[in-house]
Amino acid sequence: MLLRKFVASVMLLALAATARGETPENNSYDVVIYGGTSAAITAAVQAKAMGKSVIVVSPDKHLGGLSSGGLGWTDSGDKRVIGGLSRQFYHRIWKHYQQPEAWRWQKPEEYGNRGQGTPAVDKEARTMWIFEPHVAEQVFDNWVKEEKIPVVRDAWLDREKGVKKEGNRITSITTLDGKTYKGRMFIDATYEGDLMAAAGVSYHVGREANSVYDETWNGVQVGVLHHKHWFAKPIDPYVVPGDPSSGLLPRISPAPPGKKGEGDHRVQAYCFRMCLTNDPRNRVPFPKPEGYDPAQYELLARVFESGWRETFNKFDPIPNHKTDTNNHGPFSTDNIGYNYDYPEATYERRREIIAEHETYQKGLMYFIANDPRVPEDVRTAMSKWGLAKDEFVDNGHWPHQIYVREARRMIGKYVMTENELVKRRPTPESVGMGSYTIDSHNVQRYVKPDGYVQNEGDIGVSTKGPYQISYGSLVPKQEECANLLVPVCVSSSHIAFGSIRMEPVFMILGQSAATAAALALDEEIPVQQVKYEVLRKRLLEDGQVLEWPVKEE
Repeated sequence: MLLRKFVASVMLLALAATARGETPENNSYDVVIYGGTSAAITAAVQAKAMGKSVIVVSPDKHLGGLSSGGLGWTDSGDKRVIGGLSRQFYHRIWKHYQQPEAWRWQKPEEYGNRGQGTPAVDKEARTMWIFEPHVAEQVFDNWVKEEKIPVVRDAWLDREKGVKKEGNRITSITTLDGKTYKGRMFIDATYEGDLMAAAGVSYHVGREANSVYDETWNGVQVGVLHHKHWFAKPIDPYVVPGDPSSGLLPRISPAPPGKKGEGDHRVQAYCFRMCLTNDPRNRVPFPKPEGYDPAQYELLARVFESGWRETFNKFDPIPNHKTDTNNHGPFSTDNIGYNYDYPEATYERRREIIAEHETYQKGLMYFIANDPRVPEDVRTAMSKWGLAKDEFVDNGHWPHQIYVREARRMIGKYVMTENELVKRRPTPESVGMGSYTIDSHNVQRYVKPDGYVQNEGDIGVSTKGPYQISYGSLVPKQEECANLLVPVCVSSSHIAFGSIRMEPVFMILGQSAATAAALALDEEIPVQQVKYEVLRKRLLEDGQVLEWPVKEE
């Protein structure tokens, strides 16, 4: 009798777990998602909606990646092509800000509808594109809770021996704590592409030569000066001005920049998207970081001496007297040249790189607010700003996610290039759309032949309207892996990724990847063999936008 009751209890627990999308008996799932980014969450929600058991195994403690890590001034491009779960996320943001209690430090009418030249609040479609970090994180947390999706946090893939394969299929992944997660399908939704790489899938790091994919804006871009992130006036790079024998100032590379159009190992500069406030009720003064060295900012002092005064041009306003503060100008939050080894570095080395970036950026803010070499008007204005006390409360009010603008990029079944983005070539099998400017931040700071300092790598090129993203860019070559999808480190060239890499697009591609995974499971076929007409039909049913203008089916 007792045995029957025990067995019945176990069966009830198992049925309940299955209803939650879990199969705890052997820790096996239909879909295993590695990563905690916005793409990971939309992928999980979609997999669950299609009746699959799913788990999110996240190295991050906080869900949402950059979307909840300070990037609240959304790089949305043409909002009409943001559909599906991605658009639902921004609808949930809108719903939050309809609550009076959401406006703790500011009245909604005071904030208004500001946002990148267009209304932040779309009254017709009920979306909001500008938001505070903690609001985005709460949306992601609520989403997985509502859908009863199991999430394992602070779980780091064993990159050396944690990926098990049978032939060209992954069977399980194991994290550094020794826990193993078995699956039939896997999605790598990390910014770094660690699962993809550990599974033996081909990838690239750095800029390809223009000749590789017949491009114009890839490779070294010496002499190309877009945006305003370059030295418009001659700035001496030497410790003793005019004396090369005195050595270079900090943060200037002695290496030659390379020839225009050549490929190299360099990647876009990283930074933190800081959430700042000038509301004294919620402001924490900029801390002086351990290891602070004002000499690191001598180059900026010389930029100020030249008359530059654009310090506050990317203090983009988000609700409640806060900002999403991004890089702007020739010497700013982008830590140029200090991230080249990050994409393939060990976890320990990555932590060192992130810590160096944090010291640099905290030191930069402290320098501008306090150093007597900074013009008094700038110093006085900066001292009124600080970190937001109610953001990133478990991390000293500092963002928990560094802005990995690019790392590894898969070389998959189809490679997206600038040619597809600017419509020189048609894109096969669209699973979503992008529209943001082809945008690369600087990758190096060097000395020109005339003896002055300059930045290189910053690109801003129009895509001439929305463009399609190919399903082939989400999947590896079949011989390398038949049950993996990669919606973040997609198969693309450096310069094409400069546009694709936007958070709304990652959410779009996360949903499309999970849809394809579910369809592949239903048919028991490799992800590369999913019938596009079937995939397309389901994506459209779920609100994805696959072409613009929309065609009648």
